[in-house]
Amino acid sequence: MALWFARAVALHCMLCFAQVAWADDATTTTYGPAKGTLVIIGGGNAEGTGIMERFIQLGGGAEDGKFVIVPTAGGNKNRDGSIKAYNEEQVVAGWKRRGVKNVKMLHTADPKVADTEDFVKPLLDATAVWFDGGRQWNIVDSYAGTRTQAEFTRVLERGGVIGGSSAGATIQGDYLVRGDTSGPDVMMTAEKNHQHGFAYLKHSAIDQHINTRLRWDDLIQVVKKYPDILGIGLSEGTAIIVKGDQFEVMGRWKVAVHDNHRVYEPWEKPYYVLSAGDVYDMKERRVVKYGIGAATTGAKARGPR
Repeated sequence: MALWFARAVALHCMLCFAQVAWADDATTTTYGPAKGTLVIIGGGNAEGTGIMERFIQLGGGAEDGKFVIVPTAGGNKNRDGSIKAYNEEQVVAGWKRRGVKNVKMLHTADPKVADTEDFVKPLLDATAVWFDGGRQWNIVDSYAGTRTQAEFTRVLERGGVIGGSSAGATIQGDYLVRGDTSGPDVMMTAEKNHQHGFAYLKHSAIDQHINTRLRWDDLIQVVKKYPDILGIGLSEGTAIIVKGDQFEVMGRWKVAVHDNHRVYEPWEKPYYVLSAGDVYDMKERRVVKYGIGAATTGAKARGPR
């Protein structure tokens, strides 16, 4: 615990220094990154939605982009306690089938390794980072407070893209839901070192699989305890594409927005639902464009549809 906390403090100082270096030419944001883009998917199969193609395009394209795939959420250890090994060809095979020419795997179970210059070399000129699904606390255990986490952030600072699905979505939030090592049914863990994601989307908590696993209401307890947190629940095969303080919904189904700043009617659920094509401003807490192409004039988001 003490080592993890010390690494986290050191990383915070590193990132603050980095932010000062480029603050003059960056737009200040409250939620999303000042530069770069986030692609956050609620798990499941995204084939046929255009989401993966969008990620590849944002990462510089299949021919020219430099992609780094992080499978760490899939587990750091086997059931017998031995260190889990990943086969790079298997990890990157799906990306190669999509035509990506320059793609590498990045994984370690050891945060000491993640804090070395040699390990982070693939990230130094990367244009895209992708977090696979699994359990999000594995990503924290390997990279929180390390040089690797700092280099993930610098991909965004260079105008790149960070994406992920399922656990790879939740790690991008600020408060880490389902971070308990006992299992994914614990929404808010008491484990201090598993309560924080990497905060690429600041002041947020991101849940996934909300449609297939009936998790629509699960973020209610999070925003009740932390009223300023914006809760975002993602359906499978559905993503938000984040630029600055706005995101666009893309994919097959719905996104639930748990906004504790809004007054709800007694019969309403304390969240509202967005659909593909809707554009939402997180700072203003309102829909700025609906998927049908109609712009709003300051109205708050509609209720569930």
